[in-house]
Amino acid sequence: MTLSFSPLPLNKEFMALLEITELSHNFGGLAAVTNFSLEVAAGELVGLIGPNGAGKTTIFNLITGLFKVNRGYIKFQGEEISRWPSHRISSGGIARTFQNIRLFKDLSVLDNVRLGAYARHGYTLLEALGRSGNFTREEERQRQRAYELLARFNISSYADAPARNLPYGEQRRVEMARALISGPQLLLLDEPAAGMNQSEAQDLIRLIRQIKEDFSLTIILIEHQMRVVLNLCQWVKVLDFGETIATGPPREIQHDPAVLEAYLGKDGALTEEEPEKSATGPGNVA
Repeated sequence: MTLSFSPLPLNKEFMALLEITELSHNFGGLAAVTNFSLEVAAGELVGLIGPNGAGKTTIFNLITGLFKVNRGYIKFQGEEISRWPSHRISSGGIARTFQNIRLFKDLSVLDNVRLGAYARHGYTLLEALGRSGNFTREEERQRQRAYELLARFNISSYADAPARNLPYGEQRRVEMARALISGPQLLLLDEPAAGMNQSEAQDLIRLIRQIKEDFSLTIILIEHQMRVVLNLCQWVKVLDFGETIATGPPREIQHDPAVLEAYLGKDGALTEEEPEKSATGPGNVA
């Protein structure tokens, strides 16, 4: 199936799609993130890893406007977005999933996906209240986009089912479809493999590779499963207690003494994982 939508246009004047400089955030007297900097070029797939409580999700919440920036700045396509409200950030081309699935459990799967397009609807409040022709056309267009995404994620059969009835792994797919319906350039995935077994994680690896290609995405990934990180990320940044302790290719980071100590103590060792060979073609997506 050929999908009928594409990301928002990219301003190619800027080499870094996302630029974060000396970002800090405190919760009362607790420093959650300290002097965090990051540059991500268009088309990259970057990992953000670290032990629980390292500040990874806080960074996603700062990028998407859920938390206010205490210090530093965030630029997207060269424009500072540090003070933008979350709905403006979403309509500007950044979408995310959550560590803890946040679906509307009593709504249908189709309606959950359609809600992801709210920031880019093409009608005014008055047109919606009056159910104008423009409103009707736009709603139908978004409905068709949602159906296309459900087919792309192999969950069309659940379209009319309440989201609560889906297995955990399929709920993850609904979240990703909801994020993609807005046509983002930057997709933030917060522990997409959480709770998955090895087979499910391998399917997820293939799926993320495919949607990155199909939707021309730049992706930042938070993940604890090293198999997923090794197979997907071009480079990773490691946090511990809100501070960056290492940056580099995943196979180098895997053996970095500071990273090993942060995860497992001085004598620890992260499990050696062999990356999968890259697979292409729609038949390789579960």
